[in-house]
Amino acid sequence: MPQLSTRHLLGIKDLTPNDIQLILETATQFKDVINRPIKKVPSLRDITIANVFFENSTRTRLSFELAEKRLSADVVNFSASGSSVKKGETLLDTVNNILAMKVDMIVMRHSSPGSPHYLSSRIPANVVNAGDGTHEHPTQALLDSFSMREKLGGDLAGKRIAIIGDITHSRVALSNIFCLQKQGADVMVCGPTTLIPKHMAALGVRVSHDVREALQWCDVANVLRIQLERQQIKYFPSLREYSLYFGISRQMLDELDRPIVLMHPGPINRGVELTSDAADSPHSIILDQVENGVAVRMAVLYLLAQE
Repeated sequence: MPQLSTRHLLGIKDLTPNDIQLILETATQFKDVINRPIKKVPSLRDITIANVFFENSTRTRLSFELAEKRLSADVVNFSASGSSVKKGETLLDTVNNILAMKVDMIVMRHSSPGSPHYLSSRIPANVVNAGDGTHEHPTQALLDSFSMREKLGGDLAGKRIAIIGDITHSRVALSNIFCLQKQGADVMVCGPTTLIPKHMAALGVRVSHDVREALQWCDVANVLRIQLERQQIKYFPSLREYSLYFGISRQMLDELDRPIVLMHPGPINRGVELTSDAADSPHSIILDQVENGVAVRMAVLYLLAQE
């Protein structure tokens, strides 16, 4: 059976194109499983997985937990709020205490970039990065690619993908750029000058500050949330002004000379980056992304457990 080239999923940057292909092909099989009347398989029956979340999460945490239970793994959930972390316990001590309970795999979200990398070099368990600060969010990029391939009916080589919104504070943007480029896609980032890092062009992506130009150019628009909770200063005058210049409406989509696919990793700020009629339009595959997230995370956990 084919195996991943790594025993951890720390970021898309560490994966080979073959790794990405293997994960997406495996996810296709698991999507069939979760659409059956009996949605469980015994693949990870002897594996214990701890979801260790030091940041708030709804979609990602629920998706991982559901994926683990669909694979028949034993699941332990840890939340930093109400834990000994509040008493000053270190990340490594916290995780080592969890591992002492015979846990095989750690799924971790942390606000500090590089935390999963630090952990993976110090513990024997497999580590899955469920988001580290503004750095990477690999499973989101994989489920986005899976959703695009499903909708476009094939691989992404030569496809045009626009990532629109708060690029500076988004871990989804960086993981998507790496993932799409490794599949041969052409990538553009679009947003206000203040929300696009200066190094973006060096990554080999196009840069635009005109949302209509980006929509006209792309096959898929992946729209990102304005992450006000990560912004220490004001990057634009107001949400109303951002919406005026970079918000996407159903009318804008309908005026394009060809249909495009609309995506969003959630949660959506309705009326800011997307109007409700755009988010709920036939262009949108936002709820498909949520469904595909479970299948992709099942694939990641299953493949890492084979190491």
